Amino acid sequence: MSRVSKLPIADSGLAVRHVFIRDLELLAHIGVYGHEQGKLQPVRINLDLAVEDEVLLEDKLDRVVDYAAIADKIRAIVAAGHINLAETLAERIALAAFEDARVKTARVRVEKLHALPGAESGGVEIERQRR
Repeated sequence: MSRVSKLPIADSGLAVRHVFIRDLELLAHIGVYGHEQGKLQPVRINLDLAVEDEVLLEDKLDRVVDYAAIADKIRAIVAAGHINLAETLAERIALAAFEDARVKTARVRVEKLHALPGAESGGVEIERQRR
């Protein structure tokens, strides 16, 4: 039996809204290998969040999960210092998303661009649910 389930996205029956960030490219100190130490490498980050759907938005930013604020948190995580693994970066991003109590599920993809010869990227995708 597979442990992989579908992220509930934009489901009116479940009162779920889909908030996302696509193709956020940053320079990061990331990697375990000697040739990766002490230099910036390009990473691409994608984020999908299943959040509680607020029906009465009143056209106010504080009534929604602010993707710009989450992007700033991602930038701060990357700027904080060297990270060995793409998996660690993905986990930290998921934890940052869960700082907003309305976030129920986070799917994070971290790609190290040009990390593998002949490939555009290599990386990891995780999905975490609020506990």
